[in-house]
Amino acid sequence: MKKLLTPKGSYGYLENRKLYTALRTVLFFLLSIGLYVIGLVTTGSNKNLLTIVAVLGCLPACKSLVNFILFLRAKGCSEGLKNALNDYDEKLTVFYDLYFTSYQKNFSISHMALKGGILCGITEDPACGTKEAQKHFETMLSQEGIKNVTVNIFSQKEAYIDRLSRLADMDMEEHKEREGIVGLLYSISI
Repeated sequence: MKKLLTPKGSYGYLENRKLYTALRTVLFFLLSIGLYVIGLVTTGSNKNLLTIVAVLGCLPACKSLVNFILFLRAKGCSEGLKNALNDYDEKLTVFYDLYFTSYQKNFSISHMALKGGILCGITEDPACGTKEAQKHFETMLSQEGIKNVTVNIFSQKEAYIDRLSRLADMDMEEHKEREGIVGLLYSISI
């Protein structure tokens, strides 16, 4: 059961949410089907109150199905990248398995790190445009009134690790709106 409760921003979050939403979707549909069958068997007709309840029960089941499909599309951090980035988990504020949606494009960010006013991340998805992702994050931060944050999104593992090592060695104060930045990342990701 603990595997199903992986918090957002932790390694393996997306994989665990896929499993959780799949189980939830199946349970919701089985509940609706069960109510329909019980009503049909007890009254001999589908013109009963349980049929209405079963049909209304399909609404949360369908919503859960849509969530499941969304999580199926999302790809998390690979184990190789996770192992390469383990050294930075203690030195920086890090986030794994973040998947952001926008009106134009979706952004699969495998790992993000925050220190001071610098937010950087890496994508392993070749379809994820790093410039568009940077622009999206800058727009979201400015809409929340959070200023003085530099955003860098990488697609090359070596360049990202180099940036993280330089960032870990820097001596800087925490951003005055650190909690707002973390909250924003969690609220705009699935």
